[in-house]
Amino acid sequence: MDGLLDQSVKVLAVASGGGHWEQLMLLRSALDKFDVIYGTTTVGLAERDGLGDVVYLPDCNRSSINQAIKCLIECWRLVRKTRPNVVITTGALPGLFCLVIGRVNGARTVWIDSLANFEKPSMSGQFARYFSTLWLTQWENLARPKGPHYYGGLF
Repeated sequence: MDGLLDQSVKVLAVASGGGHWEQLMLLRSALDKFDVIYGTTTVGLAERDGLGDVVYLPDCNRSSINQAIKCLIECWRLVRKTRPNVVITTGALPGLFCLVIGRVNGARTVWIDSLANFEKPSMSGQFARYFSTLWLTQWENLARPKGPHYYGGLF
């Protein structure tokens, strides 16, 4: 019966290309028991990693407002279409957009700040804390009682 329950949980897992995607792929074995929809900004990553059904989102950052608006609209469409129970992201602006939109639409949300952010949470991570059901850091020295939380280890 647990297997049926796990498969009924729809997870939207989003990360931009590069290190954010690599870190998300390290979580893949933990996510495999769920109905997972992956989203990324880099064409070709899905094929390289053996994933069949991946949604591609426009890449964006805070310095390109027009591209960020395009990405925001696509993220909104993706979340509204897929209606995930959980949104998980390892960072960057496309992941933040999906996380915020998911939370507003009733999904539980998990933000895992990138391994690269060892001195302080990323700017996106600091914003994500307000919309995250669970806000995580990969660095013990960044953990705080109200988040981000640290549960051991880097990936």
